[in-house]
Amino acid sequence: MTQKNITHLKRRHLRVRKKVIGTKEKPRVSIYRSLNNLFVQFVDDSASNTLLAISTLDKEFKEQQKYGGNKKAAAALGELAVKKAQEKGIKKVVFDRGGYKYFGRIQVFAESLRKGGLEF
Repeated sequence: MTQKNITHLKRRHLRVRKKVIGTKEKPRVSIYRSLNNLFVQFVDDSASNTLLAISTLDKEFKEQQKYGGNKKAAAALGELAVKKAQEKGIKKVVFDRGGYKYFGRIQVFAESLRKGGLEF
C-alpha cells in the first residue's frame, strides 16, 4: 500500500498506533466511530487479546439510551465502560483515538472515562 492510497484518517491512525501500545496492566482503549454508534475495545497488544468490548448497540446501553450517535450517548457509554473495566480490575489505560480528531464524541468519551476514575 502506497502512501498516496491511504486516507487522512488511516494515516493519522497509523501514526497514533506506532506510539500507543497496550499491556495487560495498562490496556489500550480503542474506539471506532460510525455515524450512528460507537464501539470500544480494551485491548492487550502484548498477548493480542481483547479484554473487554462494549458498544452503543449493547442491550445494557439500549436500556439507558435510544440513540448511540451523539455526545450524550458517548458520555453514557464512557460511564458504562468504566463500570465494566473496574469489574475486570482495570485502573489504568492508554487511549487510542483511532485516527479520529480529539473532538466531539471522542473527546466526550475520553473525558467520561477520566471522570469515572480511569487513569490515562
